[in-house]
Amino acid sequence: MPSATPPAQPGADLPEHPSFLWRNPDPAAPYDVVIVGGGGHGLATAYYLAAVHGITNVAVLEKGWLAGGNMARNTTIIRSNYLWDESSGIYEHALKLWEGLEDELDYPILFDQRGVLNLAHSLQDVRDSVRRVNANRLNGIDADWLDADAVKEVCPIINVSPDVRYPVLGATYQPRAGIAKHDYVAWGYASAADRLGVDLIQHCEVTGIETTDGRATGVNTTRGRIAAGKVALCASGHSSELAAMAGIELPVQSHPLQALVSELLEPVHPTVVMSNAVHVYVSQAHKGELVMGAGIDSYNGYGQRGSFHIIERQMSAALELFPIFARAHLLRTWAGIVDVSPDASPIIGLTPVDGLYLNCGWGTGGFKATPGVGDCFAHTIANDKPHPYNEPFSLERFTTGALVDEHGAAAVAH
Repeated sequence: MPSATPPAQPGADLPEHPSFLWRNPDPAAPYDVVIVGGGGHGLATAYYLAAVHGITNVAVLEKGWLAGGNMARNTTIIRSNYLWDESSGIYEHALKLWEGLEDELDYPILFDQRGVLNLAHSLQDVRDSVRRVNANRLNGIDADWLDADAVKEVCPIINVSPDVRYPVLGATYQPRAGIAKHDYVAWGYASAADRLGVDLIQHCEVTGIETTDGRATGVNTTRGRIAAGKVALCASGHSSELAAMAGIELPVQSHPLQALVSELLEPVHPTVVMSNAVHVYVSQAHKGELVMGAGIDSYNGYGQRGSFHIIERQMSAALELFPIFARAHLLRTWAGIVDVSPDASPIIGLTPVDGLYLNCGWGTGGFKATPGVGDCFAHTIANDKPHPYNEPFSLERFTTGALVDEHGAAAVAH
């Protein structure tokens, strides 16, 4: 399917203000399904419950405003070139949905398939990268290995000199990968779900999960008790706090993840470049600012602001790859809150509490999975049975040992 293209001029043909796109109802319990978390995953899950499974008596509860958490704080990279079959399966499912999402939602999400380069800086990087390209091809995913000269052809502004700390020896390349406008993705799902009858309830923080005879029966919130036939948790970095309300201890840890943007620049960066060795990923947004991310902070926390030492290393790495940006000014920095599991893969599926479903542990890869996990999680909730794509990511794998270890295999933090 053809990808969406940005508007000819920045600011032209953009969506109307989101306040006009959906209702702002009060809770009207009971609901068949209550989804906790009004970010991309929660909104997508609600949409697919209504659109695919005909379950429209659904409430999405958000403690702040819709898509004001990690959805508003990510670096918008979309790709599916993961190493393991289980990971590439769900991410490729998501990428295929991304390719038709603008038409499905009837909303401009500015999905731009400009490709992603994952750089290799050592002989071991090269071996791992070629292995991943071969694994991707076996799974029907577009992937190529490029030497340094070919990397320069795809991204002319990148520095491939051998006389640097981490010389570029080559890169994997996924042409179908790219970026999308994160706010528009959330607004598109929200407006589509609202049209189907889903209640999107903002400023409604969950303070407790009610269970009766081992089954979830509702939630307590700052806006009163809300009864529910099923409860689904989609709260990213705060998932462990919510699960604890139902007596479930999750094997995840929450960390801040840094990102920053520059001032507006003329279009000069044609693709997305990611490097694990120097730990930075750089793209140029539709309006013109550079969007840069780094690895997670090593400490646990819920802070949503940048740490100077991380930002300093992030900028140093970016300038080694892109000397052309040496005089660009930093506009703003921030952090999201990511929840990381022991095998760096998500947890999606049923829980020991009947009627309580879990979607968490995405670490730094949640945005790119939005349509795919929304579709699969909706299937899991509707049928009380995992979708084949999310079945390997059950909570039980930490008991059975059937881990999906994406440490390093994911190629970079994002």
